[in-house]
Amino acid sequence: MRESVLEDAVVTEAVHLIEEVGPLDDTEALREAMARRPDGPGRIVERARLLGHRLGLQRELDRARSWAPWVLLGLVALVVITGLSLAGGVVGGERREINVVVALVTLLGLHLLTLALWLLGLVLPLGSVQASFGWLWMTLTARVAGGQRGQAPVLMRAAMRLLGRARLLPWSLGFVSHAVWSLSFAVILAALLFSLAFRNYTLSWETTILEPDFFVRGVQVLGWLPGWLGFPVPDAETVRAASAASAVSAGQRDWALWLTGCILVYGLLPRVLLAAWSAGMWQVRKKAIRPDLSQPGYRKLLARFDAMAPRQIVDADSGSAAERAPHGLAAGDTTDALVLIGFELPDEIAWPPPSLDVRAATVLNIDGSGAARRDVLDRLVRQRPRHVVVACNAASTPDRGTARFLREVASHSGDCRLWLLSGETVGASVGASVGDQDAGDRAAANRSAHREDGASAHREDGASARWRSWLADAGLATITTVHTAEGALAGSEPAA
Repeated sequence: MRESVLEDAVVTEAVHLIEEVGPLDDTEALREAMARRPDGPGRIVERARLLGHRLGLQRELDRARSWAPWVLLGLVALVVITGLSLAGGVVGGERREINVVVALVTLLGLHLLTLALWLLGLVLPLGSVQASFGWLWMTLTARVAGGQRGQAPVLMRAAMRLLGRARLLPWSLGFVSHAVWSLSFAVILAALLFSLAFRNYTLSWETTILEPDFFVRGVQVLGWLPGWLGFPVPDAETVRAASAASAVSAGQRDWALWLTGCILVYGLLPRVLLAAWSAGMWQVRKKAIRPDLSQPGYRKLLARFDAMAPRQIVDADSGSAAERAPHGLAAGDTTDALVLIGFELPDEIAWPPPSLDVRAATVLNIDGSGAARRDVLDRLVRQRPRHVVVACNAASTPDRGTARFLREVASHSGDCRLWLLSGETVGASVGASVGDQDAGDRAAANRSAHREDGASAHREDGASARWRSWLADAGLATITTVHTAEGALAGSEPAA
């Protein structure tokens, strides 16, 4: 697992533990997490990261990481010194006599007890991990890094909870414990072998109430596994001869190698193998180290994010604009017809304009309803017109419905144009086209029309630019925008 992912998991769980005591002010963190991450779980992690920076969790975690190797090194030094002391207690006597039974109990007793507790903790929910070197290492690291008032204890609780949920707690802490014990036995074996190689010792056993056969059977049972590795096992005669009451000291080399083999097989090798097993289990299960989002606190957070999310658009167009670009009918597939369509025009804009000669054209006016659109499109499918002019209010805001309608009209005609109408434009056209006015009235109307055209020119240019930009974004750049009847009908030759 990447270090950043593990850090995010620990910080997220630590924030969750802090909020179990009382809620945090997270308004700003919610907004930033909403903007940065698209999914609910990612937003929870991002929110925790932002709150963690405010609470100093990441800083405390970095301090713990920097202290952890030094704390472990101090723990290893303590174990080495303890191992040397144990080895010295076994071989450091002035009489240079080693009681093999006492030596085995001294060197293997605590190790076997803690190992049994660790194995028991794999199958039973016991607190045996608290008696391990791994737990001691984490506790000391949290204390040194966080002090009395820091957040390191909260981070440690979060890490322990995550490891427990992923079923990695005995394996992760066990790896540290097994590694430290392995180092301890390596030091003990090195000191023991050095002393036995260069000094002369007498190895024996003593008893007050036990029979000699008990030691014979014990030596043979304990020597069975070391015998597989080539270590000699003293026979019954040698065992009996090694009694402290015996005057003859026999088979001292076999006794020394038997003691060394027992420490190797029952001390060092189990710890080395279990350390490797723990490391393998970490690699297998480390992806499971993540917060449990099914807990009530996380479910409430997901609901808050859902409430902040913008409403989904249910009628959004599928596909990109380029994929939906319309293709008009070929010239040979159209009829010699002109269709004028007023689309969602307000009441103040007359349709068709009084000045427009519509005798040779088909004029339609729809309110934008679904039924009206289907009727118009069905008519276009049957008529297949060469020219279609769609008139829209220039002051309105184009939307997806307008885009869909223009796209479908353009695909059922040879040429489609968008006529942007406004109240001023229509008024000017009407004033300029009244045929029963006298010359003075017509001149005044023309002057008024010119003034109105000039006043609205800026507005029309802005509206035209806005509509053209929208057409380009919607994939409808092939549709021409016009503002006058001449522009709308240019090039059209409707049938008489």
